[in-house]
Amino acid sequence: QVQLVESGGGLVQAGGSLRLSCAASRDIYGFTWYRQPPGKQRESVATIISGGMTNYADSVKGRFTISRDNTKNAAYLQMNGLEPEDTAVYYCYAVMASGRGSWGQGTQVTVSS
Repeated sequence: QVQLVESGGGLVQAGGSLRLSCAASRDIYGFTWYRQPPGKQRESVATIISGGMTNYADSVKGRFTISRDNTKNAAYLQMNGLEPEDTAVYYCYAVMASGRGSWGQGTQVTVSS
């Protein structure tokens, strides 16, 4: 089992930026950031796997950037040009090389118009 600690959420005005962090207790093969807007289903936002390959939801391409620091077993989500529609609880999901995954506790991101 891997423990994940997320940080970096908060309240920001439209057009602003936030950076989310996800720190893992052990080596991780891939990180994915998910989000769950109020009253909606959880959706994938961005993924980064070992080697640095990334994938993004169409709704965040060009605005969000996922990155990782393997020396710290951490992943980050830089969110620029935030829109009210980005308001959600953001979750980090980490998958180990064994295929087992774990969820972070979630962090609230609120974008005011």
